[in-house]
Amino acid sequence: MKWSQRRAQARAVLEGSVCIHPASVHDPVSARIAEDLGFELGMFAGSTGSLAILGAPDLIMITLTEFAEQALRINRAVARLPLVVDADHGYGNALNVMRTVEELEVAGVAAMSIEDTDLPRPFGAPKPRLIPLEEGVGKMRAAVAARVDPALIILARTGAMSITGLDDCIGRVRAYNTTGADGIFLTGVTTRAQLDAVAQEARLPLVLGTMTAEIADRAYLASRGVRIALQGHLPFQAAIAAIHATLKALREGTPPEAITGTAPAALARAVMREDGYAAATRNFLD
Repeated sequence: MKWSQRRAQARAVLEGSVCIHPASVHDPVSARIAEDLGFELGMFAGSTGSLAILGAPDLIMITLTEFAEQALRINRAVARLPLVVDADHGYGNALNVMRTVEELEVAGVAAMSIEDTDLPRPFGAPKPRLIPLEEGVGKMRAAVAARVDPALIILARTGAMSITGLDDCIGRVRAYNTTGADGIFLTGVTTRAQLDAVAQEARLPLVLGTMTAEIADRAYLASRGVRIALQGHLPFQAAIAAIHATLKALREGTPPEAITGTAPAALARAVMREDGYAAATRNFLD
């Protein structure tokens, strides 16, 4: 499926009337599993990107090139799954944001978020902080201007709720409504009161990066304009636990045939697309 078709699928979600949970993916195998299970969207975050590429925490240690290359690997491995990516702060100023959009558009992503956090954290800053509103507006406008395919989705992201509070969050949402972005990506929203207040001011579909028990009701979220709600990145954490348990057992002398919890042969063949490779072998090598 062409990139533009995947972007059209993602836009259908954003412009729809329900809230969906995307699959957290970080590599070709996880994306194929998500596609096979019928997820509407895959989500490739900066945090899982940092883990997958460097084995490092989410401290903006990866480069745009590394992130875009991993996004391309994911997109190339699946046939239909639209990929949403967290492009962090765009890897610099507004001009860097434009370069980020160019690279990720070529990598085939369906949607990307650009955030207004001051990243990487400056020297001496005791906690995360935001860039000035005017700079944030400039970054979002630059992202919109840089895209070539109008179907590519640009999400204006802010963590103001947990950094500077409700009033600033509402002010930023109002400003980002007018930048040409296709949606507003919110992190740090944890209560219904917060979401209700922001939803009254949002003129664009909402994406939530934070999920708590109080707001984790898809019907409620949909009624407030939320179209995509992340559920964290449990698949990667589960993979870490499974690999650790398997290696630990082997290190401690457990015979390979006694190891449990491994993928059945049929599942392994499916995620490797082994049938397709076997057919190509018969058609072109035998």
